[in-house]
Amino acid sequence: MKFNRVTTTKMAVIKITILSIVSLFCIGGCGGGLGKSGSPIELYVDAITMQETNKPAEAIEKLDKAIEKQEDFSLAYSLKGDIYQQMGKYGQSAQAYEKATELNAWSFHDFFNLGKVYQMMQKFAEAVRAYARACELEPEHLRAHINTAKCYEELGQYDQALVYGKRAEQINPDVPELHELLGDIYEKKSENEQAVAAYKRALELDSDNAEIMTSLGVSYLRTEKTEPAKELLESAVKIDSSNNRAFRYLGYCYLKFYEDAAANYREALQQGSEDAAYLESLKRESKQMMAMALENYRIAVNIDPDDWDAHRGLGVAYIIEGKTDDGTVEQINKEKAIDHWRTSLQINPDQPRADRLRDLIAKYRKQ
Repeated sequence: MKFNRVTTTKMAVIKITILSIVSLFCIGGCGGGLGKSGSPIELYVDAITMQETNKPAEAIEKLDKAIEKQEDFSLAYSLKGDIYQQMGKYGQSAQAYEKATELNAWSFHDFFNLGKVYQMMQKFAEAVRAYARACELEPEHLRAHINTAKCYEELGQYDQALVYGKRAEQINPDVPELHELLGDIYEKKSENEQAVAAYKRALELDSDNAEIMTSLGVSYLRTEKTEPAKELLESAVKIDSSNNRAFRYLGYCYLKFYEDAAANYREALQQGSEDAAYLESLKRESKQMMAMALENYRIAVNIDPDDWDAHRGLGVAYIIEGKTDDGTVEQINKEKAIDHWRTSLQINPDQPRADRLRDLIAKYRKQ
């Protein structure tokens, strides 16, 4: 596995420094101690060479030998952590970084990378512990603060996530990823207006990002702004035609439009409107909105057959479409709805309001 340029450059600088140290020892005589052949430092330098020539196993072997000779060799543990991380062996990488931080409590590199590998392992409590120390060591480090906020978000500790997110914003206010993260946190706190503001800022900084468009569209829906939500979601699917989340929420938008058109039609009838053309236009509009809702929900489940929320929404749409004047539902619509609801429950049996969905299945099976 190749190592990135930053890592390689860093290791090259360390190698030159260590070689200089070795040379100093040799000036005084290389007959014993750290300067002799096979010393911890020489083994460490050999490990760097192995790393740079893409021989990670040999590098690890050299480092293990160096640690056998000098148990408190923090740089050796640090380099083991780097190599294991590059190899994707995150558990072993974490063990090496833990030892490195134990031996050197002032190493930003080791605390930051310890947080990084724990985050990859989805051990978020351990990750925030390491990242928080990294932030203490380098208070102006943007990525350390962003990653800490992300891990606190994963833990459901949204207030702490905001502390680090806002600190990151002070470090650099022009990072779209950060404002998207702040929007996600505000949304989970049900602070919808703040979420809208954060997503708007993210979109200002990254205007073609379909994910940000989708998130902002969803926040608009939560604040009952259906029309701007639809426009954003449609823009998102034009950019990314595989964005099933945007299609799912478009389905929801069109259901809302259907409800409005159907309500207008009922109101016109109740008021005794005799304008046949107007009544027909309202009826036609409601049918069009329902057709669009069904189409977008279908696209969503075709893109991701495991999208339980889209299956649930599609089932609701089939029931609404199939309702007759006497309050019953067309048999074909009931069957389709029940099929999608069952699929939704199979995918996520613990979804919100799962009992309500089971009750609906039982209700329409009896009709």
